[in-house]
Amino acid sequence: MNQPSTPKGNFNYPSAYRIGVGRRAELPGGCTELGMRKPLVVTDPGIAALPWFPEIITSLTDAGLEPAVFDAVSANPDTQTVDAGVAAYRQGNHDGIVLLGGGSAMDAGKCVALLAHNPGTVFDYEDIGDNWLRADPAKIAPIIAVPTTAGTGSEVGRASVIVDARDHNKKIIFHPKMQPGMVIADPELTFGLPSFVTAATGMDALAHCFEAFCAPGYHPMADGIAVEGMRLVAEHLPRVFADGHDAPSRTHMMMAASMGATAFQKGLGMVHSLSHPLGGATGIHHGLANAIFMPYVMEFNRDVIEDRMEYLARALALPRGGFDGVMAWMLKLRADLELPHTLAVAEGFDEAMAHRLAPLAARDPSQGTNPKPATEAQLEEVFLRALRGELAFSG
Repeated sequence: MNQPSTPKGNFNYPSAYRIGVGRRAELPGGCTELGMRKPLVVTDPGIAALPWFPEIITSLTDAGLEPAVFDAVSANPDTQTVDAGVAAYRQGNHDGIVLLGGGSAMDAGKCVALLAHNPGTVFDYEDIGDNWLRADPAKIAPIIAVPTTAGTGSEVGRASVIVDARDHNKKIIFHPKMQPGMVIADPELTFGLPSFVTAATGMDALAHCFEAFCAPGYHPMADGIAVEGMRLVAEHLPRVFADGHDAPSRTHMMMAASMGATAFQKGLGMVHSLSHPLGGATGIHHGLANAIFMPYVMEFNRDVIEDRMEYLARALALPRGGFDGVMAWMLKLRADLELPHTLAVAEGFDEAMAHRLAPLAARDPSQGTNPKPATEAQLEEVFLRALRGELAFSG
């Protein structure tokens, strides 16, 4: 009888992590632990305008620190955003970064930390080959992450997604030391999120867990974390959508988001390889794009993920088993969250854009760990199916 090959893998797992209501009060002490005296707080204008934001800055100054704020982060940060943040960091002679916000602030701020004292442009460190070796890790600024959404999980990630204005594509920037040294996850900071943002970011967390679980390769720790992350989303995302001040469920969703980003160290897949260029071209919310693409990508991958779906349906205690049970649950969840079924909501997206974006999706690093390979023509076809709402599943 043939014996299975001996598994082998390389693993890296997350930062020091503090989660719970009121934990934001620990931020000044965290800065001191990481050696920061003059932290640069990187955020976006929306967060900076919230009533609790001045309280956080005051807590830093009251602790004897000298914070400054860079709040010019856009929804889809590009090189201009990163360059402006680097300039602010250097001009203020800062010694560390506090990431405060959702995925955009996290993405931009981690790149500011990377380039604070390293040469070149952000795309010199694109996640291709060994580009990350160009950076001197000792010159990457220390980072504390304080998430205000429950979606990307970027607070525990080693990468950022930045728009390249040259081709309007989202590109992944990577270095192991971009992973924050500490996370302070306070669910009270998510209480004011609009229901759409709660839904879209929650589906982003689900997409991360789902694609990591389906990605090929040996990584049982990632698989276990991904499944438990999906269980938390299944139980708690509908609750926080219905009641944004449900503190226990908000806490569980923050945990699920971090779990998704932890798990996808194993890999992602076609959902993200399609979402990245679409987001760069149209500005569609990343979580919304993921939510739309997931069933169409599931359908494309069906023949190679059916065994995994049998297990997942049991783990989630779905009323219906196997692939069809997972698909039915996914579609119902998305509908209950009042999210659309097609890409008709993506401004400017049409058949011509699908043809143009397919080669970008084929080159996206996420595509390399899709459960099965896809040609540019097949990627274009999935784009078009998602535009037309052509899903073979009938329920």
